[in-house]
Amino acid sequence: MSNDPLVVFTPSGKRGHFPKGTPILTAARQLGVDLDSVCGGRGICSKCQVSPGYGKFSKHGVTVQDDALTEWNSVEQRYKDKRGMIDGRRLGCQAQVMGDVVIDVPAESQVHKQVVRKRAEARDIVLNPSTKLFYVEVQEPDMHDPSGDLERLCAALKDQWELDNVKADLQILQVMQKILRKGSWKVTVAVHLGDDENPPRIMHLWPGFYEGSVYGLAVDLGSTTIAAHLCDLQTGEVVASSGVMNPQIRFGEDLMSRVSYSMMNEGGADEMTRAVRAGMNTLFDEICAEGGVDKGLIVDAVFVCNPVMHHLFLGIDPFELGQAPFALATSNALRMRAVELDLTIHPSARIYFLPCIAGHVGADAAAVALSEAPDKSDDLVLVVDVGTNAEILLGNRDKVLACSSPTGPAFEGAQISSGQRAAPGAIERVEIDPVTKIARFKVIGSDLWSDDPGFEAEIGASGVTGICGSGIIEMVAEMRIHGIVDAPGLIGTAEQTGSPSVFADGRTNSYLVYDGTANGGPKITVTNRDIREIQMAKAALYSGARLLMDKFGVDKVDRIVLAGAFGAHISTKHAMVLGMIPDAPLDKVTSAGNAAGTGARIALLNSASRAEIEETVRNIHKIETAIEPRFQEHFVNASAIPNAVEPFPILNSIVTLPTATFNTGGSGGDGAGGGRRRRRG
Repeated sequence: MSNDPLVVFTPSGKRGHFPKGTPILTAARQLGVDLDSVCGGRGICSKCQVSPGYGKFSKHGVTVQDDALTEWNSVEQRYKDKRGMIDGRRLGCQAQVMGDVVIDVPAESQVHKQVVRKRAEARDIVLNPSTKLFYVEVQEPDMHDPSGDLERLCAALKDQWELDNVKADLQILQVMQKILRKGSWKVTVAVHLGDDENPPRIMHLWPGFYEGSVYGLAVDLGSTTIAAHLCDLQTGEVVASSGVMNPQIRFGEDLMSRVSYSMMNEGGADEMTRAVRAGMNTLFDEICAEGGVDKGLIVDAVFVCNPVMHHLFLGIDPFELGQAPFALATSNALRMRAVELDLTIHPSARIYFLPCIAGHVGADAAAVALSEAPDKSDDLVLVVDVGTNAEILLGNRDKVLACSSPTGPAFEGAQISSGQRAAPGAIERVEIDPVTKIARFKVIGSDLWSDDPGFEAEIGASGVTGICGSGIIEMVAEMRIHGIVDAPGLIGTAEQTGSPSVFADGRTNSYLVYDGTANGGPKITVTNRDIREIQMAKAALYSGARLLMDKFGVDKVDRIVLAGAFGAHISTKHAMVLGMIPDAPLDKVTSAGNAAGTGARIALLNSASRAEIEETVRNIHKIETAIEPRFQEHFVNASAIPNAVEPFPILNSIVTLPTATFNTGGSGGDGAGGGRRRRRG
């Protein structure tokens, strides 16, 4: 048995005997303990802070004396005076073993830190980025032993950090020599650690010890919007988040419209590629300005998107995605450089695209799978990423099924007469009085209801501008609850509904939500065409989910997760009234926020998760709704509000929906129900 002192690390529990005088950092490295260091033990970075424990530790079978470590030294004092350090902590590179000792490694000193998600039920993210900082001391050039500066820099990385086969691009060579000499041959190097396809590569150089960070982008490229999170790769912190409208929307609001545009217009695909890349660079400019970050410090980025966006962003003609069998150019994960995509961040920044699942089930669905992990769930979970093209996952530990459903942009306020994107002034919450049948509402930017005193004064800056996606869902559901819209989707007359807000609008009726024309504002209404757009969108969403349930052999699910930035703002009760989602207890319907964006952030901050999601995608069973006969059957039934055949017993126990229908069979009309015969009940 060794007579050398015993060192026990917590919380890992790793232990070993080390000679007196061994630095704690050295002991940690030899045992594989997760203890961070950028400067390599030179007492510069302070990332290796530890908390020694003293006294009797019966659990570990060790008693720690007061002199178990060397005394506090001048390097530690200098750091504490300059930056501050919690009392009782030591620098692992300075404190040396003198006796048996128990060393706690605090979370902030761990290399693979836990980045906690905001939602309690969500998984933590283990911080393990692809690009890290390393401080090295480089051998100066010697007339007697001639070699290049790059070769000696790479030798220093190998000797001091065990980084082998490190490469550098031309832009590094162009600045390297000045930086090495400015730092007196001491430099901080940002190294992308490589992957299955690429060796480690130098991304950035700073003279001396660099106390800043490098950054990465997690980007969700949607059909309607592009959202991005700018993350600090050292801490995992989200520095800034921003979004812009996808400029491709002018070529078509839905995916198939854009595919058609590329088919019917020579050079159309290239035109859309240029547009989305320009929009992406505009977004990056905005997010870097918001976060106060130099774009040149963005060295890594992860993208998630649906297959059509995937192809158009990469400059691949989506022609094949417009016709059966909807063949992808590639479904594998992709790794490339920013310069290849005309992105105005660090030119050598590494770009990672998550794998696509199938021709109409993209990397955004893969990101949702990574974020929500249905394959790790004991109960049967339905995950619905609500967007222009909805991605739907159903599964548990046994298997996971996936499909996409073309909902269109109605849920995002597009194709709605008074619709708009979520912005200050947009109606987001609606209640209809059961007696007067008049609506009151809340707008984004105010906590007051429209009938509260002071509402007009509070919203003065923005006014009431329109109705966003969550608002239109609540609006239509409230109209259905209070007998203004019937099950087939027809708005009744003022006499039929008892609502003074209903007015004749051509051959159908519309509902007045807000009239601001007296003050130069808009007149916000819900038309029968709006109802029809919502019916079509929700029917597509429900049909996709119901089809997966058929394939799974179930009639109900244990819980439902609404994903997507928009999904975070949906009222579960109103979604159920519309028939957007299968019948389920409301407390089992939760929101995951932008799960695709979160999945992108996980892949950005933890490079090991990339292999995990690639494996998960290989095991997901893909269902193509376009060739499934029952999809159309479900769609027709789901066009009714909430559904023509599904009983929805849980919903019926919560709310009683009127049974009256308003179609008298003779008027025809624009919108749902127009010209249809009255159903016999």
